[in-house]
Amino acid sequence: MIDLTERVKSIEYAIRDVVVYAKKLEKAGKKIIYLNIGDPCKYDFDTPQHIKEAYCKAIKNGYNWYGDSKGLPELREAIAEKEKRLNNVDVDPENIVITSGISEAISMFIAAVVDKGDEVLVPGPTYPPYIAYTKFFGGKPVSYRCIEEEGWQPDIEDIRDKINERTKILVIINPNNPTGALYSEKTIKEILDIAAEHELIVVSDEIYDQIVYEKGHVNTAKVAREIPVVVFNGFSKVYLATGWRLGYMYFYDPEGKLGHIREGVEKQARIRLSANTPAQVAAVTALKGPQDHIKEMVEKLKERRDYAWKRLNEIDNISCVKPEAAFYAFPKVNLENKWKDDKEFVLDLLKNTGVLVVFGSGFDPIYGKNHFRLVFLPPLEILEEAFNKLEEYISSK
Repeated sequence: MIDLTERVKSIEYAIRDVVVYAKKLEKAGKKIIYLNIGDPCKYDFDTPQHIKEAYCKAIKNGYNWYGDSKGLPELREAIAEKEKRLNNVDVDPENIVITSGISEAISMFIAAVVDKGDEVLVPGPTYPPYIAYTKFFGGKPVSYRCIEEEGWQPDIEDIRDKINERTKILVIINPNNPTGALYSEKTIKEILDIAAEHELIVVSDEIYDQIVYEKGHVNTAKVAREIPVVVFNGFSKVYLATGWRLGYMYFYDPEGKLGHIREGVEKQARIRLSANTPAQVAAVTALKGPQDHIKEMVEKLKERRDYAWKRLNEIDNISCVKPEAAFYAFPKVNLENKWKDDKEFVLDLLKNTGVLVVFGSGFDPIYGKNHFRLVFLPPLEILEEAFNKLEEYISSK
């Protein structure tokens, strides 16, 4: 038998790995309440009608061929216009690459920058693919502390302390997944200054940029001045098109320092041919058409955020920082020697109640442990049922 490679053996993705356990229980007849995956389209959110019609029209009109490897020119131009309108950032369409979701952008970018032994600074806790892809390409993910007591804000001094000669990339996820934290302009500028001092490339993941509640989002490139930044974004969340698998990255590079990195990404884009062509055509309509659904979505989510945050903090042995953006909560659970770790807690909760959440150590073994992540996407009656089951489960232990 041919051995499996070590790089594949190490792959973990807690958000979907827990589904394997849930499906076994579901097959045996147990009702499962899925609170693990951030997919609004699985609940009572739907892609706006005009965007769906644009997709269907694109297919009927013959846009079924391979597209430009970097992405359709009209979509890259529309993204540049959006970034100027929304963030006052000037982006050359030639510096934009369309990807099959942000996951492909993460993979391509890390592949272009990280060699064996190189280090990538990621927020702790973080979105798991930043850890997985760094390991996959022989690098070492290093998590910097985000301070729970301060709304999960990055610890600037910890970032500084963890930089060494092997550090290549500094990742910002803002708004943050899994915590729902939203970073201030001051915090972003401090991170950028550290990156400039050590000549690091800043990656800013901003997929939830318009799903914010009390405060507005600050685009990293907007405040970067001459510091190069690579921004990741896409259409899954704000435009409710998760299954389309359409994202993008753009290189904010005022002094031309990242040209060779962009060329490395474009080489990979050519190898995989192109992103989904009819989806790209429809994405132009998404960016240029009515944006009313965003406000409606945020208002609905805010009500669910408020309910989830209140209920979580009313349950014994659970505490939760109020999410300021996205649609995740990242509560802390007091395990009290009743469970050996957060993964056992999550799987035992699933087995006993059918409520599926994700263990926090899957987002970082240090800063995510003793936590779990859930989505507050479902309607209030489903959330109520889930929290009732969670509360009963914990009180029975």
